[in-house]
Amino acid sequence: MPARPLSDETLHLIDALRTALAQRSDVDERTMFGCYCFFVDGKLCMGVKGEELLVRLPADRHGEFQEMQNTRELSPGGGMQGYFWVEPNGYATRAQWHFWLDEALAYNPQAKASPRKAKAPGAAAAAPKLPAATKRPATSTAKAAQKKHSIFEADD
Repeated sequence: MPARPLSDETLHLIDALRTALAQRSDVDERTMFGCYCFFVDGKLCMGVKGEELLVRLPADRHGEFQEMQNTRELSPGGGMQGYFWVEPNGYATRAQWHFWLDEALAYNPQAKASPRKAKAPGAAAAAPKLPAATKRPATSTAKAAQKKHSIFEADD
């Protein structure tokens, strides 16, 4: 079965995360859990699925994040504490966007990396066609900060 193309909203959100992380040299992009994920220093940090953000946060603050509006647990049964989906209303303003980005990046140094599994033969053929996933060289922070992303046009 051919992979479905990503929606414009999904591509737009992926681009927004790429822009936000552009000044870092330790970012890698790949698919996982059926979503497009951004790994920082080899650890899952954030992801995009549809119009939602997947954010990795400290498990010891799980209850605090669970109570926030526009968020839901990745695994309500508690099997994957610390992973949350954030709905579009939860990252609609620049302040909200930076909150989630800052929380995920602040936790990243303490997060544990999972070993990468070897791909099964033929797995690459089944993977959806996604935007270029590469390790990027560092760019100037000032240049990345100057680029405005249209998801924030309303609150500039």
